[in-house]
Amino acid sequence: MFFSRLRKDIEAAKRNDPAARNKFEIWLTYSGVHALSWHRFANRLYKMHLRLLARWASQFAKFLTGIEIHPAAKIAPGVFIDHGMGVVIGETAEVEEGVVIYQGVTLGGTGKERGKRHPTIKKNVTVSSGAKVLGGFTVGEGARIGAGAVVLKEVPPYATVVGVPGRVVRINGEKTQDLIPEKDDPVMKEVSFLRERIFELEERLEKFASWEETHAAKNGLPQQNAAPAFQQEIPAAKTADDKDHKEKQDENL
Repeated sequence: MFFSRLRKDIEAAKRNDPAARNKFEIWLTYSGVHALSWHRFANRLYKMHLRLLARWASQFAKFLTGIEIHPAAKIAPGVFIDHGMGVVIGETAEVEEGVVIYQGVTLGGTGKERGKRHPTIKKNVTVSSGAKVLGGFTVGEGARIGAGAVVLKEVPPYATVVGVPGRVVRINGEKTQDLIPEKDDPVMKEVSFLRERIFELEERLEKFASWEETHAAKNGLPQQNAAPAFQQEIPAAKTADDKDHKEKQDENL
C-alpha cells in the first residue's frame, strides 16, 4: 500500500515537472514527495489515536521539507507538490488525485469554527504559487487557481480564479460575462459618463458652428462677425470693469 502510493506520487511529479529526469532522482531529491510520504506515516499514527506522535511526525517533516500538513488531512496518492516551501494544508482539508500545488499555498480555514473548515480540492486542480484557499467549500474538478489569489467561496469545475478576493473569470476556457469586473466598477462607470458627456458637447459645438455659418450666409456677413451679440459685448464689458477697478485704486491712494 505504501509503495503503491509512493509510486503514484513519483509518477505525478514526473508528469507535471519538465525538469524531472528520472524517478530515482525524484524519490531522492523532491521535497514534495518526501512530505507526502511523511504525511502518510503521520496519518496512520493519527488513525491509531497516537495523536502526539502524529503531530511530532508532521512537525519533523515540516522541519525537513518546509511543508506543513496536518496528520488528519486526507490526501490521495498522485498529488504533486512542486518545490513546496511554505505550503500549509489544514486538518479537514481533502486533496484528490492529480492535484498540483505550488510553493506558498495555504489550504486553510477562516476562523476557529469546528467541523469541516478547510477546503476540498477535487481531481486535477492546479493551485498556483502563493494562493490561499480558505474555508470549508469545494474547488471543482479541473479548476485553476491563479498565483496570489485568495479564494473564499466555492469554485465551479473547470473554472479559472484570479484576484483578491478570488473571482471566476473563465469556465471551460470561456469568459464569464456575468462576472466581468468592469460591469460594476464605479471608476469605469464614471469614465463612461464622462465619455458620453464629451460626445454630447462635441455634437452641440458642431450644431453651433453650422448655425453660425448659416447665419453669416443669410446676412451677408463675414464668418467671424456672425457670432452672437453676447460674444461681441464681452470685450466692452471687460474694459468697463477694468476702468472701474482702476478708479477704485486711485481713490485708495
